Amino acid sequence: MPTGKPFTPTEERLGSVFIHYVSKLNTLVYRASSGRIFGTWLRGAPVGLLVYKGRKSGRMLTTPLLYLADGDRVMVVASKGGMSHHPLWYVNLLGEPACEFEIGAERKSYRARTATTEERTAYWPRLTAMYPDYDDYQARTDRQIPVVILEPR
Repeated sequence: MPTGKPFTPTEERLGSVFIHYVSKLNTLVYRASSGRIFGTWLRGAPVGLLVYKGRKSGRMLTTPLLYLADGDRVMVVASKGGMSHHPLWYVNLLGEPACEFEIGAERKSYRARTATTEERTAYWPRLTAMYPDYDDYQARTDRQIPVVILEPR
């Protein structure tokens, strides 16, 4: 898809299904290898596993995400590849911000919050330096892609 071109509804549906199954595979392999396999993504961007509670099911769910560590905090981006709606993990965190994040074999407890406008402005250049496609994702959608800050509990 050309940079900046919005997804069609069909592309969004197919993309959501693709992301769902690739995420399941990524999670299984990541955990089996303690992050040695699938612990980085394109251009070496680090991958961790977000563990959170489903707002409807109450089950614990896991989603692999690129992350940026900043001291004891972790930043993740609710991009969903630039689709028109927020990823479900983000919507779940809005309802229940208590979560865990795994980096390699280490899992820590966090409280998630959406970055303020000032924080997003400060972190966005670092996030796009790590993974330049975030700028393309933002160009595809009218929604402002949230940056989520995970703070230790």
